[in-house]
Amino acid sequence: MKLGRLNHVGVATPSIDQSIATYRDLLGAEVIGAPFELPAQGVRVCFVDTPNSQIELIEPLGETSPIAKFLENNPLGGQHHVCYEVPDIHEAKAWFEAKGARVLGEPRIGAHGTPIFFIHPKDMGGVLTEIMETPKAAH
Repeated sequence: MKLGRLNHVGVATPSIDQSIATYRDLLGAEVIGAPFELPAQGVRVCFVDTPNSQIELIEPLGETSPIAKFLENNPLGGQHHVCYEVPDIHEAKAWFEAKGARVLGEPRIGAHGTPIFFIHPKDMGGVLTEIMETPKAAH
């Protein structure tokens, strides 16, 4: 298994609209995607492009969203996860599991339309880590 580039940093927010204004007005972000919902994951997301990666803004879609729980402990929001690309999601899952890492669930389609899974933060130095199959258009 070969770890690829850092794809994005996930940032939980109580308001995507306010966060977009911050990234645009304070940080000078110029390319900001339109927010969209991922009901299966209980979130609304938006991607902010940076020169070498993206910021994924994540807002809960309701009280049962995993982001709602995160915001209970971090009401202003904050870094939620980091996401790395891999060439093959199933190979990566098997590799992490063979190393004893706790993979959280089966691969599913993420916000980029490509398969993802998460690794438990206790196995990654306290950082929730998303593993994402490199989008085919990126090859």
